[in-house]
Amino acid sequence: MPKVGMLEIRRQQLIQATLVCVEKYGVADTTIVQIAQQAGLSSGIISHYFGGKMGLLYETMKELMRELRLSIIEKNKVEKELSPQRAIEIIIDCNFDPNTDSARMKVWLSFWSMSMHQEDLNRLQKINDSRLHSNLLFHFKKLLPNQQAKNAARGLAALIDGLWLHGSLRSKEFDHYQARSIAKQFLNNLLEEQ
Repeated sequence: MPKVGMLEIRRQQLIQATLVCVEKYGVADTTIVQIAQQAGLSSGIISHYFGGKMGLLYETMKELMRELRLSIIEKNKVEKELSPQRAIEIIIDCNFDPNTDSARMKVWLSFWSMSMHQEDLNRLQKINDSRLHSNLLFHFKKLLPNQQAKNAARGLAALIDGLWLHGSLRSKEFDHYQARSIAKQFLNNLLEEQ
C-alpha cells in the first residue's frame, strides 16, 4: 500500500524530470525511460500514474498553468486596492517572470505546437487563452469603452503570446524584462489614446 502523499511527491518528481528531458531532447525525442531515469524512478510508474507520455505532458502543462495562475493571485493579494492598470501590469509581470527557465519555455512552445493535434492539449490551450483574455478584459472594461476594451484585451493577449513564442524559440537569449517593457508600453499606448 503506497504511503499517504506519495502520489503528489511522485507527480512532482516526474513533472520536473519531464521539464529537464524536454529541454534536453525535445518533446518528440523524449522517452518515458529517459523521464523515469531523470526522476530516479521506474518507467512503469509513469504509465501507472499518468497513462503514458501524453498523460504526463498534459499534467506538466496543467502544472505550468497552475503556477502562472497562482503567481498572479499571489501578487494581487500582496498589493492592496489595485488600479485596473496595475492589475494588468501584474498579469504582464507574471507572464514574463525572470525566474521562468528555458525548460519551461520549451515545454510551452511544444505545448502550443502539439495542441493543434492533441485534443486534450487543445482543450488546455483554450482554457489558458480564455483565462488570459478574460482576465485582461475584466480590467480593460474598467478603463475603456466596451469594444475598445475587447480589442485591447485581444491585442495584449496576442502580444503576450507572440513575445512568448519569440522567447521560446530563443530561450537562452530571451530578455524577460524587455518583454515586460514592450507589453507595458503597449498597455500605456492604449490608455494614452483615451
